[in-house]
Amino acid sequence: MPVAAGTAATPPLPEPPGLPDPLPEPAVEELRLETVLAALSDPLRLTIVRKLLLESEQFDHSCGWFGLDRPKSSLTHHFKALREAGVTRQRQYGLERRSHVRVADLNSRFPGLLDLVAAWQPHM
Repeated sequence: MPVAAGTAATPPLPEPPGLPDPLPEPAVEELRLETVLAALSDPLRLTIVRKLLLESEQFDHSCGWFGLDRPKSSLTHHFKALREAGVTRQRQYGLERRSHVRVADLNSRFPGLLDLVAAWQPHM
C-alpha cells in the first residue's frame, strides 16, 4: 500500500505560493479527537479522506476529482463536515472549492490517526 504524503512516514508537501486563503476552520490547538472521529465515522467521508491520502497528486482537489455519484448538496454537506471538524482544508477557486487533508495538523495532534485512515479498507 502506498504511504500517504505527510503521514507519519513522510513529511507533508509544502504549500505552493499564491493559494487563496483557506475557508474558516478550527486552529490546530482547537482540534478535538471526538469531533474528528465523528466526522470520520461516516463511510463516505472516510472514503474521501482516504482517497486524498493515497491518491492525491496535486495540492487541492475539487469535488469532481473524487468521482462520487452523489447529489451536489450531499457532497457539499460532507466536505463542510470534514472542514469544520478540522480534517480537511478548503479553498475557494472561483466557483469551486478544493480540498486537501490537514496532514501536519492532524499528525501533530493525533499521531497515527491518518495511518489508520490510509490503512482502512472500505467494504464494497
